[in-house]
Amino acid sequence: MLELNKWFFFQLANFLLLLIFLNFFLFKPFIRLFRDRQDRTQGALEDAKALDGEKDTLLSEMESKLKEARGRARTVFEDLSNEGLKKQKQELDEAQKDALEINRKAREDLEVTVNTVRSSLKSDIEGFSRKIVEKLVGT
Repeated sequence: MLELNKWFFFQLANFLLLLIFLNFFLFKPFIRLFRDRQDRTQGALEDAKALDGEKDTLLSEMESKLKEARGRARTVFEDLSNEGLKKQKQELDEAQKDALEINRKAREDLEVTVNTVRSSLKSDIEGFSRKIVEKLVGT
């Protein structure tokens, strides 16, 4: 049976004092420490979510800028390619004109040379003919 004597009250008072002391110096600091830890963890998670959202925004912005830059590069490439093709065609046309002019001059030079050789041959033939006639008549 439980006796209610002075030692019981002394132990009850001792227990209550110990409970108050532990609550003030042990339990409350631990609870505060756990709350601070939870607040820091929650804050870090919120910061991470905010940074993740910012990352997604920046990534989509970067992708749109990259797509735009690729489009501009493609346009510049096509413009330069078309310009190169025009230049190539122009140079080819000029080369063909030059080739035709060289061919025409070569034909003219050939005709002049042929005419010169023909007239030279005619004079040589006339000379040979006279010599033959002279040899035949002179004999």
